[in-house]
Amino acid sequence: MKGIILAGGSGTRLRPLTATLSKQILPVYDKPMIYYPLSVLMLAGVREILVISSRDHSEMFRDLLGDGSRLGLRVEYAEQDQPNGIAEALIIGADFVGDDQVALVLGDNIFHGPRFSLMLGEATAALDGVALFGYRVSDPQRYAVGEIDADGRLLSLEEKPLRPKSNLAVTGLYLYDNDVIGVAKNVTPSARGELEITDVNRAYLAQGRAHLTELGRGFAWLDMGTHDSLLHAGQYVQLVEQRQGEWIACVEEVALHRGFITAEQCYRLGQEMAGTAYGTYVQEIAHRSGAMTSA
Repeated sequence: MKGIILAGGSGTRLRPLTATLSKQILPVYDKPMIYYPLSVLMLAGVREILVISSRDHSEMFRDLLGDGSRLGLRVEYAEQDQPNGIAEALIIGADFVGDDQVALVLGDNIFHGPRFSLMLGEATAALDGVALFGYRVSDPQRYAVGEIDADGRLLSLEEKPLRPKSNLAVTGLYLYDNDVIGVAKNVTPSARGELEITDVNRAYLAQGRAHLTELGRGFAWLDMGTHDSLLHAGQYVQLVEQRQGEWIACVEEVALHRGFITAEQCYRLGQEMAGTAYGTYVQEIAHRSGAMTSA
């Protein structure tokens, strides 16, 4: 499976913070925003990742992530000239995806909860069509909304409905089989001029191949499109990390636990951030792994 992170857009709702920076470079407590969706792909076992951003911001991500080899990844880059919709990311990334399945994640989403890695593995192993993830919210009018029956079968999908049929928001993580490239290329722009990812998902639903897993109680899904939601996300990460002593979206830790890098490599990455709490944590994780032969 290949991975795509959509980190485009102009971040207008976060001005002036995003006047010169990409939203996905902004700090969410102790790490850049893009680390959170990157860690999701890594938890799913994805090692080949395409970062799509605007032309003005592309170099920022290259400086931050490089070619990904430090984390045992292969990271490539592409540009989205205009914010023409989430589904356009699948068209831009068509050559990168090739004949593989693809996981698409939005660059401003945080996913954190119990058994998430196992959940991703199960969804990937059983993938037939599209696997979606739903989360119950108090303001479903802001999101794509899924309606499910008593057995959990997906019945309908609506984009920002005025009268939602449920409060189950479809989150910004989508797992697709390879048919999605053709599906995306056949989507026509919506009334607001965008290629809507909900239209892609509806095409799968019409075929009976759209499946939704509900992220239940105890799980956190956060998007960071406004100043308040950005602040709340940072506070959530701070609270969990300080109370539990375990970091959220520490990409070095995920790379180590997934076997992408060795304990020695992980420790050296921590050393490069010596004097910071994050760097200390990375070194401690390397030692805790029990696989250190030196350092």
